[in-house]
Amino acid sequence: MAEQQIRLRLSENGRVVIPAHVRKELGLEAGGEILLERQKNGYRLTTRRQRIKEAQEALRRYIKPGTHAVDELIAERRKEAARE
Repeated sequence: MAEQQIRLRLSENGRVVIPAHVRKELGLEAGGEILLERQKNGYRLTTRRQRIKEAQEALRRYIKPGTHAVDELIAERRKEAARE
C-alpha cells in the first residue's frame, strides 16, 4: 500500500475526526477502540486487529508451511500427560 498523508484538524476540545474512508478501511465503528502508540519519531495509530495481524505475520516466518501450531501443541500435551 502506498503511503498516504491525510491532514486532520484538532477541535477546541482536543478531538480529531477520522475520515469515513479511513474508519471503513480500519473496520472502525462508533465506540470502536484504537491504539495510540508513542514511537521514537512520533505516534502511531492502529487497531487491535492490525496489531494481531502484524504479530501473526512476524511469527509466520518461524513456522514451517503446512504446520498447524494448535495440533502440535495438543500432541505435545498428550505426550506429556501420557508420561505422568
